[in-house]
Amino acid sequence: MRVSSKREPPPAPEPLRPLIDAHTHLDACGAVEDADVVAVADRAAAVGVVAMVTIADDLDSARWVTRAIEWDPRVYGAVALHPTRTDALDEAARAEIKRLAAHPRVVAVGETGMDMYWPGRLDGCAQPEVQREAFAWHIDLAKRTGKPLMIHNRQADREVLDVLRAEGAPPTVIFHCFSSDSEMARTCVAAGWLLSLSGTVSFRNARDLREAVPLIPPDQLLVETDAPFLTPHPYRGAANEPYCLPYTVRAIAELVNRGPEELAEITTSNARRAYGLDSGSRVITPNRP
Repeated sequence: MRVSSKREPPPAPEPLRPLIDAHTHLDACGAVEDADVVAVADRAAAVGVVAMVTIADDLDSARWVTRAIEWDPRVYGAVALHPTRTDALDEAARAEIKRLAAHPRVVAVGETGMDMYWPGRLDGCAQPEVQREAFAWHIDLAKRTGKPLMIHNRQADREVLDVLRAEGAPPTVIFHCFSSDSEMARTCVAAGWLLSLSGTVSFRNARDLREAVPLIPPDQLLVETDAPFLTPHPYRGAANEPYCLPYTVRAIAELVNRGPEELAEITTSNARRAYGLDSGSRVITPNRP
């Protein structure tokens, strides 16, 4: 789903190098063909974003992702069905997701998880019991492929933790767009999971999240845009894109009392380790089955 906005796109931030956008949606940003993907990556590179992971949320998006990751070496992918769309996870869809997840430039299974916000608000949204079964299936797929599990968690802390405990978490777990409170942050940190922060950390009304951010150890922190959504302050409401990532990193740096340059180095190292990338952002797989 593309995002339309009447606001002008944010201006390019002051460069901050190196950065990796751990979670974005290039198709929802309006990218369709190879030239579109290259243009987005070029705009991002101009401000220091050296790589990005574009995420699927349905089958059409997953198919597109596995084409887009071949169009530009700075782009990687993740495939899954978004929790709200898991009514579509029939046997044929499972077979196709498994096939697409085997692509060597697909570096994670996601986004998957639980969403307790949209059921009852959105027509056609998968109900919790359907989401739970699909989440368990994606957890198993992450284990089988040896790739990180990328979690969507919206107002579902208890439900997500219940499934992870019941199924057993894979070695690498990423909570994308972490938006929970300090208690949840402590639980995730204790489990060794990675927490990926988006532009929501810059929202002044995100009090619980902003209090939780300093609890995240540097080696468990990732940064993302979730573009075209969640554009950082003061451009909230405009369409987001990977080139906006330095705004978010500088907002996090203020919360944790670190220099933005140091935070960029730390989060980029974490992303390379989590996704199995070398310093040249090529995929490496020595520890995967």
